Amino acid sequence: MHALPAAPAPAPRRQLFVGTALVCGAIAMAFGGMLALYIRFRQSTLNSGGTWRADDQIIPEVPTNLMLISFAALFVFAQWAVYAARRAHTTYTALALGLTGLIALAIINAQVFVYTEIELGITDGTYETFFYAITGSFLVLMFSGVILTLVTAFRYLGGRTRDREIVSAHAMYWYALGAVYAALWFVVYVTK
Repeated sequence: MHALPAAPAPAPRRQLFVGTALVCGAIAMAFGGMLALYIRFRQSTLNSGGTWRADDQIIPEVPTNLMLISFAALFVFAQWAVYAARRAHTTYTALALGLTGLIALAIINAQVFVYTEIELGITDGTYETFFYAITGSFLVLMFSGVILTLVTAFRYLGGRTRDREIVSAHAMYWYALGAVYAALWFVVYVTK
């Protein structure tokens, strides 16, 4: 008597990765909407002959440029964590996740430095309100990224080394946040 072979193993469910992709899409849409409103209000103010921001309002450009450049290093370390996790190199995964968190904290520090250097009141005008709304939302997402890095490190290094999906989702989150910051940098910090 011949028996049928066992059924193939079911395909892995990638719920965390798909969920992170949906969150990244929502973040992109939210920031796209905020930046579109920023541009629209700026154009309508300038078209009506008003001033969008005062000439004495100076935003330091060095830390904003360093934040953009720091995302390149953050991308490398996040992808290195994925590479090391796929090859079961726990030490390198821990190092890559630690460096990712460190670079993210440096970006947060640079944004806080920008806040301390400028002299804008949050309710001084439309420009100031938009500036703090957009950059403050970005800062909240940076903090959530640091928390995601910590959760990824604890989950992966705590013994779930076969579950590499969280490391890939972690990297995708940082890629999406880097793209959002590139748009924010150009619209808010460069074109002002």
